[in-house]
Amino acid sequence: MSDQAYPLTPSLAYRDPEAAMEWLQRAFGCEIDTLLTDKDGKIAHLVMSFRGQPFGVMREWESEELIGPAKMRSPASLDARGSSFMRASVEDLAAHHERALAAGARITQGPTLQFYGDRTFRCLDLEGHVWNFQQKEVDVSLEEIERSQGFKTIKA
Repeated sequence: MSDQAYPLTPSLAYRDPEAAMEWLQRAFGCEIDTLLTDKDGKIAHLVMSFRGQPFGVMREWESEELIGPAKMRSPASLDARGSSFMRASVEDLAAHHERALAAGARITQGPTLQFYGDRTFRCLDLEGHVWNFQQKEVDVSLEEIERSQGFKTIKA
């Protein structure tokens, strides 16, 4: 599927996008939507998807001409600092957790019921991007969330 079909495709920068591509398939079940390689077989453009939702996987890069002073970096190059948080729904959280664990994902929070009704687990991928996987367990209304957490809904 062409990434032109998607109105928005967030992207994650990796030092080694080839290893990331293989690991994301094995650990999370991500699929390749679009893969273009250069003459040396290195990734030139990659769009993957998780349950039909696209995301880009790119090599770290910078170009004053294209993006000004911004530099695209992996958390592995930034002392484990990142600016993305990937959140994805799964049908069988326990099985997905085991798959991620078996592939070497660093689990930062095991399966836990959250105040908003989803059971989630959080992990880091092979270069330190944060992934949050969730499965709906209980329907919780905005009113219940407001009461339990002290939040105030501005717009729903």
